Amino acid sequence: MKSLYLSLICLIFLSACKSEKKETIKEEVEKELSIAEKIAKAHGYENWKNVEKVEFTFKVDRDSIKGSGRSWEWFPKKDSVVMQAGEQLVKFNRSKLDSVPPNADRAFINDKFWLFVPYQLVWDTSATISEPIKAEAPISKTKMDMITITYPDEGGYTPGDAYDIYYDENYMIKEWVFRKGNSPEPSLTNTFENYQDFNGIKVAIDHKQDGGNWNLNFSNVKFVME
Repeated sequence: MKSLYLSLICLIFLSACKSEKKETIKEEVEKELSIAEKIAKAHGYENWKNVEKVEFTFKVDRDSIKGSGRSWEWFPKKDSVVMQAGEQLVKFNRSKLDSVPPNADRAFINDKFWLFVPYQLVWDTSATISEPIKAEAPISKTKMDMITITYPDEGGYTPGDAYDIYYDENYMIKEWVFRKGNSPEPSLTNTFENYQDFNGIKVAIDHKQDGGNWNLNFSNVKFVME
């Protein structure tokens, strides 16, 4: 009986040790996440693997003028794209761009970038991401964490560009400053707001400038999951 009792004590002790070890490993993995990965995760990146198709319309409204917009269907696992812009309808696969109108792929990269900025931080492995610093966000004048993502001087549609990205304590992006060619002066400053959740994927629908009736926005957003 004594032997059985000791065996049970040992079993309980080993189980507790294994449980603590699992928790320690889990904590270590979480600590290893980069800032880019934490931002992507906060925006639901773990659900991206389940996405079969994305639909969205990109447009910019200025003053009393409503943007006509570009509508997209993107099949990320195949990297095939359908664009509808006015009367122009283009279907293409990004692995075969030789016969694709140059404006179509360029527009796709631009519009997709705006929708998925948090994910681009981990997708764009050629870019350089700075260490975070505390800085005053330019529009809200709120102290936030800020990182800068800088693209290489060669390659892509906008080589050398830089983006100062301001995010809150939950790693949600709130504002950014685009600096063309890594210029010290801002080229465009706007908000990330009206976040909506699509099957766990969180995207900012509106991007507004300060002091003007300007809104880059997304409509008809839909995610088809596997």
